[in-house]
Amino acid sequence: MVNNDYWMSRRTVRRYTDRAVPDELLRDMLLKASHAPTTGNMQLYSVIVTRDEAGKRALAPTHFNQPQIMGCDVVLTFCADLNRFSRWCSERNADPCYDNMQSLMSAIQDTVIVAQQFNTIAEQNGLGCCWLGTTTYNAPEIAEVLSLPKLVVPVTTLTVGYPAEMPADCGRLPVDALIHDSKYKDYSRDDLDRLYAEKEARDDSRMFVAENGKETLAQVFTDVRYPRANNELFSEKFMAYLKEAGF
Repeated sequence: MVNNDYWMSRRTVRRYTDRAVPDELLRDMLLKASHAPTTGNMQLYSVIVTRDEAGKRALAPTHFNQPQIMGCDVVLTFCADLNRFSRWCSERNADPCYDNMQSLMSAIQDTVIVAQQFNTIAEQNGLGCCWLGTTTYNAPEIAEVLSLPKLVVPVTTLTVGYPAEMPADCGRLPVDALIHDSKYKDYSRDDLDRLYAEKEARDDSRMFVAENGKETLAQVFTDVRYPRANNELFSEKFMAYLKEAGF
């Protein structure tokens, strides 16, 4: 049973020691993760394990050379996989019908669920993980590096290793920001002021605003971290890739 303190103290780990994750432990954690909930028990995902330096070096540029790629012991690329199930159907005289958006969404849900279950299991075993949201930014390049066939789409990547440090708490919105009673209740200006007050008052938030020459923390997100031009560029790139991948 997980200690209650775990849930409030867990952190994203980006720096790792040189200690290797035993192969048996990695396989056992992936086995346990595979018992996560899944659409229709189809398990519409695959996990590409990258441990060698050459493989990590090939993946690094696709994740904008974030240092945790080369610094970790294991890189796990979690992929929505409709190829395996479709091929099984074909081999069993069943007509696969899974090259569509609904099926892809089911596979993406399966993939994220199993990745999160792995993350929790890894942390219970003293490991640290970092989720790389850059996976869908450069999906075509990642697919090429990993030799992904059609109907297999990289969804998220976890770097895994023994932590070299435990980062400071980066804060979360109060739970009242997330919970709606019976129906969605939209946010008033007063609601937003109250719910984001602590986040905006943090020293690191104020530092982000100052060092980027912005007036508000929100502007750091909209103008620097996730600007419209980048969002639209990578959206178009990902949509084009999905068509090429057979959807």
